[in-house]
Amino acid sequence: MTDTPQYPYQNASLDVETRVEDLLSRMTLEDKTGLMFHPVSAFGEIDGPGVFGSPSTRRLFEKRINHFNVLQAPTARGLAEWANSVQKEWRKHPLGIPVTISTDPRHSFGNNPGTAILAGPFSQWPETLGFGALDDPDLTERFADTIRREYLAVGIRLALHPQLDLATEPRWARASSTFGQDAGIAGRLGAAYVRGLQGKQLGGESVTAMVKHFPGGGPQKDGEDPHFSYGREQVYPGGMFEYHLEPFKEVFAAGASQVMPYYGMPMGIGYEEVGFAFSRAIVTDLLRDQLGFDGIVCSDWGILSGTFWGVEHLTYEERMLKALDAGIDQFGGEFRPEILAKLVRNGQLPESRLDLSVRRLLREKFVLGLFDNPFVDVERADVTVGTAEAREDGLKTQAAAHTLLINNEGANHLPLQKNINVYIEGVEAAAFAGRANVVASPAEADVAILRLVAPWEQRGKPGSIEFFMHAGSLDFPDERITRIRAIAAQVPTVLDIYLDRPAILTPFTTMNASLVVNFGATDEAFTRVVFGEAEPKGKLPLQIPSSMEEVLKNLPDVPGDTANPAFEYGFGLRYDNWTAAPAPTDEDRALTTVQQANRFDFSTATFADVMDDPTAGPILVEVIPGLEKLPMLDMMRNMAFTHVLDIAAGDLGAETITKLKDRLTDS
Repeated sequence: MTDTPQYPYQNASLDVETRVEDLLSRMTLEDKTGLMFHPVSAFGEIDGPGVFGSPSTRRLFEKRINHFNVLQAPTARGLAEWANSVQKEWRKHPLGIPVTISTDPRHSFGNNPGTAILAGPFSQWPETLGFGALDDPDLTERFADTIRREYLAVGIRLALHPQLDLATEPRWARASSTFGQDAGIAGRLGAAYVRGLQGKQLGGESVTAMVKHFPGGGPQKDGEDPHFSYGREQVYPGGMFEYHLEPFKEVFAAGASQVMPYYGMPMGIGYEEVGFAFSRAIVTDLLRDQLGFDGIVCSDWGILSGTFWGVEHLTYEERMLKALDAGIDQFGGEFRPEILAKLVRNGQLPESRLDLSVRRLLREKFVLGLFDNPFVDVERADVTVGTAEAREDGLKTQAAAHTLLINNEGANHLPLQKNINVYIEGVEAAAFAGRANVVASPAEADVAILRLVAPWEQRGKPGSIEFFMHAGSLDFPDERITRIRAIAAQVPTVLDIYLDRPAILTPFTTMNASLVVNFGATDEAFTRVVFGEAEPKGKLPLQIPSSMEEVLKNLPDVPGDTANPAFEYGFGLRYDNWTAAPAPTDEDRALTTVQQANRFDFSTATFADVMDDPTAGPILVEVIPGLEKLPMLDMMRNMAFTHVLDIAAGDLGAETITKLKDRLTDS
């Protein structure tokens, strides 16, 4: 920490336990309580306003808080500069305890910011579900090692992932961040993921893994999520509680350093029916005593102030005491350490209970080397993050994770021949340059190529977490099916569907369509697969139900429990006698043509499609003042354009929005 250590804890030559005990003896009550909170911190100026109701970073410093969850990341260099600035600010404190910066997943290509943070400057890979489709532990470990190197470059030392929940309830909104429905796959890939982040043991080149959500989210009543009171119940009618616990045993054996319990409350299986973080039987008896976990247990975000299921009758202080008694070390998303200090001063909680958690939290900071050098090389951040090699690896993995479900024997047999005429929807024409000629209508096409997103019910107020969650029915709207059927009746069709949940695909199985699904993939990755430059290697990591009627009969805790599925778990076709087609050359690109089809199809266009358009983007900014400063705008890029418009232009009125769409279409 300094060239000449003043105290033993500053001496890097001493063992970690000696340094922990020395520092602990010098900490005030406020120092200890601040360590036990882990809120979201605003990115940017230290004195700038907080996010989601939290105080400014400066005010968090004053509260002695030194664990920050950061959401934004416009550039790698900007994030590295911010990380260094908060570390420098904390060194002004007499004890100089370094900051631990954490993040939710960032490296996946997805369109649901309610379940992950968009990649931004980081390399982009498929969603975790795509790794489940490939079931390749070596690949998963390499992926996690890429995350490690990119996080280290910008000062992030704690990953709030991987997610080990099992996607056994088809409607659950968080399936895309799981490895699928199979506990064996989740366990071995989760262990590989932890090894990639942490190495063989935690150290100065590690990123800590906070695995979640213990003892397994997924078996949600009616498929609802416990971010919301109507989804707080986890149910086990199939008696599969132990099955959902299995992946955690493997990642603990791999050395996972932190764990996060879920919001849900277990119903009818003998445990206290309260949120898992409030249950001593879950956190202490099961996690610590039976499974032997001695790392940090951090609550999910906001359990004291918003998602306190089963303990609604308790006060904030009583909820805090109950979670601490359960065995929680740190409160995610909370920022009121003064309440905890008051409980100690009032004699309601012994300070020795704080010391138990503070030792764990300090130990990890020392092991990570943060006390000795918390700073990063800003000049290298942009060089290290999102390299061409890492981005290409991400693209290759996105392509490989595609899963081929139906391959027709006609003009739409995959892979397609190059230089044909294609009508496209939901995919950028630029991705076809050198591969095919893009025409303006199905009547002119040899093949229609449509990219879709699994359906969901829009809920909640614009901008709320509920608004972002993809929940509810898995049925595609009738009008969408009718339109696709009409296209497929006119021209052989290829359908590609992004599955963040197992959508009902039955209506598409009787059309003149080859059917592919993906788990987060760019247009470039998709077109590589369609034209045979890459092969779809995925196998379904979850069962695809045949109807919502079957979903309603599903036992939420039982994997693959729908009768007569449209596609069974593990299904996936391969190309016949495949050899890789060459990538398009500049000469190839010059020979293909692109006709202007409908300017924008607002039923499929993403916000990025419109905002990034050189003509339409400026129109949006003109009509919607302050659009570029909208909170979480970068997280909404791959959301449907109409949904983002609801957030950004909700006060403009229906007539103005209609005129705006007309201008965009004609631009």
